[in-house]
Amino acid sequence: MTTKVLPLLEPEAAAPCCPPLSERPLTAEEAERTAVMFKALGDPVRLRLFSLVASHAGGEACVCDISDVGVSQPTVSHHLKKLREAGLLSSERRGTWVYYRVEPSVLAAMGRLLTRAAGA
Repeated sequence: MTTKVLPLLEPEAAAPCCPPLSERPLTAEEAERTAVMFKALGDPVRLRLFSLVASHAGGEACVCDISDVGVSQPTVSHHLKKLREAGLLSSERRGTWVYYRVEPSVLAAMGRLLTRAAGA
């Protein structure tokens, strides 16, 4: 019997794709995508949830580990959904729990966007 290795699929998250803001003006499309990301992070509860996931050991967090942010569980679920829709988080259901992670490419792209362009 032979074992077939299947390729890993890339997440479908809409990672920010823009150059540093100091490099050139954003196109309308780049600005639209980036605004969705920043709008999602503009809520203090969402920013806290994003931070909890991003800084969690192992690079992912069970919803059971991050839901104590001062709002009800349905509100936590709503905010996590908004972060997923903005492409900032990906999720995976394991049994009754959902695990969230911030893709490294998202953090790297966000960092590049807010850094000064080389030679600027």
